[in-house]
Amino acid sequence: MVTNSQDVALQVIQQAIAALAKWADFDHPQLNNEYPQVTRAKEILGWRQDTEVGILRLLFDSVKLPDGKGQDREKRHYHPLEAIKNENREYPKIPYPLADEPSNQQIKSFKNQIQDEISKDIQNNWNSLSYLLALLEKFGSCLSLSEADVSLVDMARSTAAVAAALIGQSHGENISLIAGDISGIQKFIYTISSDGALKSLRARSFYLELVIQEVVQQLLEEIKLPITNIIYAGGGNFYLISSGNLELVKDCIVRVSHKFNKWLLNNFQGKLFLAIDCISIPTKDLENKKIADYWTKLTKNLANQKARKFSKNINLFIKESSSHEPCRVCHRDDLSSLKPLSRLNLDSSPACWVCRTMFELGDNLFDVNVVLRSKRPNIKHHVGRVYIPGYYYYFFTDWQLAIKSSKPNEAIFLVNDWELSHYQSEQTLLLLLGNYGKESDVEPGRFIRAEEMAQAAKKLGAIPRVGYLRMDVDRLGRIFAEGLDKNNRTLPRIAGLSRQMSYFFKVYLNTLAAQRESNIPDNIKQLKPKDRRLNLLFIYAGGDDLFISGAWNEIVELSFDIYQSFRAYTGYNRDITLSGGISIEDIKFPLYQAADSSGEAEDAAKGNGRDSLGLFSQVFKWNEWLGHPDNTKFDEINERYKYQEVKPNLLGIFPFVKRLEQQNIGSDYAHSFVQNLLITAQIQEEALKKFKDNQKEKEVVDTRYYLHLPKIAYTLARLPKNVLDDVDFRTSLKSPYNAPYFRAIATWIELLTRE
Repeated sequence: MVTNSQDVALQVIQQAIAALAKWADFDHPQLNNEYPQVTRAKEILGWRQDTEVGILRLLFDSVKLPDGKGQDREKRHYHPLEAIKNENREYPKIPYPLADEPSNQQIKSFKNQIQDEISKDIQNNWNSLSYLLALLEKFGSCLSLSEADVSLVDMARSTAAVAAALIGQSHGENISLIAGDISGIQKFIYTISSDGALKSLRARSFYLELVIQEVVQQLLEEIKLPITNIIYAGGGNFYLISSGNLELVKDCIVRVSHKFNKWLLNNFQGKLFLAIDCISIPTKDLENKKIADYWTKLTKNLANQKARKFSKNINLFIKESSSHEPCRVCHRDDLSSLKPLSRLNLDSSPACWVCRTMFELGDNLFDVNVVLRSKRPNIKHHVGRVYIPGYYYYFFTDWQLAIKSSKPNEAIFLVNDWELSHYQSEQTLLLLLGNYGKESDVEPGRFIRAEEMAQAAKKLGAIPRVGYLRMDVDRLGRIFAEGLDKNNRTLPRIAGLSRQMSYFFKVYLNTLAAQRESNIPDNIKQLKPKDRRLNLLFIYAGGDDLFISGAWNEIVELSFDIYQSFRAYTGYNRDITLSGGISIEDIKFPLYQAADSSGEAEDAAKGNGRDSLGLFSQVFKWNEWLGHPDNTKFDEINERYKYQEVKPNLLGIFPFVKRLEQQNIGSDYAHSFVQNLLITAQIQEEALKKFKDNQKEKEVVDTRYYLHLPKIAYTLARLPKNVLDDVDFRTSLKSPYNAPYFRAIATWIELLTRE
């Protein structure tokens, strides 16, 4: 009898569920005899017969780059014992790590939750891989197996993936790692300008998410692999564990990449290109924990492919085309059939079919909870659809309606859904998606518009502008390749890092936007703690980066929320940081230019040694913005002086803005204060330029930090009495430590008070 990869994967997941049930003191189901591939996969990954489920330590604590600082050894965190769930349609609670091991009472309570869930439908779904994976994901993400920092779900999925890859090998000597990456995402998403550009951008990013999912599904079907073999899929790239038969895998890759690249070239003018490659990994190197080396090599192979995209069989792809009137949205000129962008507004901009499709998709994405993948061209009751080579993707807001509309063997993607009763179909998959977006007050059932975002800022007395935020994880590639110690570079740990990063950006960012009051760390710095900050639209939030629009003041404060939450989520590991950039624009400012501006601000932040934010045309470390820098540039200068300056109580940018907000000094006083602070900054900058041309660097530095004093004294004397009576504010503003921050402080205050 031929062993089926689905059966092999199912057995591993059943064993993981049995281990989970045993830990929860539940009478777990009896198990079948073990497949040899399962036995070998367990040997490779270290899942021993006597291995038991335990309390999970934070995996991020194990990350330390060779030239980095990593985590203090005395600081070790535990994952909280919390099931991933979305009750009452709320997003899951953010699981910030704990300094202490969960108490016996917490452990008992969690065991009771597991018992209740397993007792419901486990017998009816014991042979359903989709259901068992959903159960394991929900409860096994916060428990360990084999090693203290390896989660049960990551060990189980990795073991199932390796076992499925070993089918057909008598000695189990090799597996393959497949990686794919879509290049040109920036051009495809951001280079559009039109009415309704926000929703079109959101639709484009969601569309690319589905393209990646479809590529992965076709590879799984071609190579006959179960869904456990997906290590990561999203954000324009994916990783799969595959068969050790490298020749078979390469043939499948060629077919899939040829099909998709031909389609991408014909439909998107070559802006998008799918790079796919694979590499053979001896199982002995998996045992010797060398997978990171292969991961890095494969990533470099993809980069080489993207550098010469469409170079293979180019004659099959390229064809002559005539030039026509360019689309007013994406500016392509190879299509003649331009029609109004909106079917409801015949006076809207003439656009190509791609842009019309994306515009319509953007209208239909609000409250989409289920996506049905089908070959059928006509299905009823959906709220929208798109076509990707070979399949239609239908969108539903109601789960039951999607189930009724589906047929056997059609995949159903549930968006951020951990309700186990929804995983009754064998082809039901969890789709993580950063999808928060406020509903429009003007167009109910659709996403908030840029005009509404600007008005939300105006209602608070701030200037009516829209903010655009771009952020990503610093040195993520190195974290995966070098962040774990050589003895810890195992497949389950790398899969765990990928999963936990993806959860933050695709799941917990939604939580932070929608339910921030109950999901922010206790020690977070906030300007207005009780503000909900809901006037936001996630255009894209992927595996390690994001692009979000919203009322500008909310975007600024959201960026601080995200940074501080991410740092808490990763256990304040000094090698795991974020950099970001914010652009603040008028509502009529072209969106593609706003994306460029925020991208340039993010690049400037990266150029500032990372762990920084570019905002108001200024770049500082996050701790300088937030007001608790460990060290500043002035510290080095201060050491040269006999009588050294003392660090002020208010240090950095955020504390001054918050203090002035609390004092409510009024727009007239605020305007005067801002103007004088800007003049001071200008004097500093002009003097610096002069000295840089003529003097030594030491004099330049000294000038910057003390030149402000006369003007600051003048500025303070003209503020209202309640501000002058604030000793901390008065003395801190005079301190040379705060001299570099005047322009950023003034700009922020001006935008907050200039309606």
